[in-house]
Amino acid sequence: MPVPKAKGNVLEVEQLFESSQRPGFHFMLLMLCGLCLVIDGFDAQAMGYVAPSVLGEWNVAKSALGPVFSASLFGMLLGALGLSVLADKIGRRPVLIGSVLFFGISMLATPFVTTIPALIALRFVTGLGLGCIMPNAMALVGEFSPRSHRVKRMMLISCGFTLGAALGGFISAWMIPAFGWRSVFYLGGVVPLVLAAAMIATLPESLQFLILKGRTERARSWLARFDPNLQIHTETRIVVQEKNSDGAPVAELFRARRAPVTLILWAISFMNLINLYFLSNWLPTVMRDAGYSTGTAVFVGTALQTGGVVGTLLLGWFIERFGFPRVLFASFMIAAAFVGIIGTVAHALPWLLIVVFIAGFCVVGGQPAINALAGHYYPTSVRSTGIGWSLGIGRIGSVIGPLIGGQLIALNWTNASLFHAAAVPALCSALLVLVLGMRSGNLQREVSGCVPDTQPRFH
Repeated sequence: MPVPKAKGNVLEVEQLFESSQRPGFHFMLLMLCGLCLVIDGFDAQAMGYVAPSVLGEWNVAKSALGPVFSASLFGMLLGALGLSVLADKIGRRPVLIGSVLFFGISMLATPFVTTIPALIALRFVTGLGLGCIMPNAMALVGEFSPRSHRVKRMMLISCGFTLGAALGGFISAWMIPAFGWRSVFYLGGVVPLVLAAAMIATLPESLQFLILKGRTERARSWLARFDPNLQIHTETRIVVQEKNSDGAPVAELFRARRAPVTLILWAISFMNLINLYFLSNWLPTVMRDAGYSTGTAVFVGTALQTGGVVGTLLLGWFIERFGFPRVLFASFMIAAAFVGIIGTVAHALPWLLIVVFIAGFCVVGGQPAINALAGHYYPTSVRSTGIGWSLGIGRIGSVIGPLIGGQLIALNWTNASLFHAAAVPALCSALLVLVLGMRSGNLQREVSGCVPDTQPRFH
């Protein structure tokens, strides 16, 4: 293939990504960021899978685990809000590597706790590291992707989270009976440390970020790794098509007429994560109480995450053809229907697995689409903040969801009533997407993104 050249004394990073085919580099980046999200999903859902065993060993009430679930999610909330902003200041690479190291060590410490208060504290600390992984991984992949493939690739690596959660169910169903619940956390701690070592050696920094921050020499170094055949000289100016933002990253989410879409994105993420984490954390325990064995109850929870993996892949394909608003509206409407009947079909395992799979397809698979929408919408200077705050505000819902579930279970609500209540946030998500589509004026076409300092458009 021809050797890429800078035009005159100027090299535009975006044009380089559009014209240069570096499959080996992109595969490496997708693998590293995807694996980050696999272990993120595994560790985020680990508590839900070990919950029945912890309840039996410690002899505590089911409602006692509500604060444990929420502590991790509250830590993820703060991590998403704080560390995503930090990444827009110092870079994706150091924050992503540091977070993986931090939560790996925290996971290794979890098996040594023996009380609910200590478990709450450690799950909160672990959540801090987990919280900023998805925003930074998605931002980094999006910034190395041609515009035509950006959404597809962000959705692809987002699939890692649900894949990790699903694998966690299968692995936990095997490891817990054989080695005890603590083995799940040992595995969830060792793998991130190995991955962090690989990231230190090979993970690149965003070239757009480096240029916008004036770190030209580092950009040249990473350009050489991206394409060793690239002809670039010391006098060549490396530029990007965006303008740097000197203001506070969070404030920038409300400038350039972004405020309405920002608020709607936050609300959609909030509603969907109430549902997602209620189902993820309580479904195995509720199904065990419905008469199933621990292994079968965990398998039902795994069906939710497996549906999410398939949903993420297929929803990305649908979004490319029909646009974010239309696909997300249909997905959340279907979710409301199928979540609502989980309790009704709980007595029939084949139907239960089908219904839970479809619910996971729409709810769990819908969340990466929301994240990809945020990543596609915001410019480089605030992309990590945009995704992180959408997730962070949404994770207020993820903290509330398990707590509400615990309280409703403590009030002896029937399974049918529990899942009828869980259908309400999905319906709210659908209505909010409808508002987003109405504001854009068209539910039929794809988001086109935003040009800095102009009004963003949803088509």
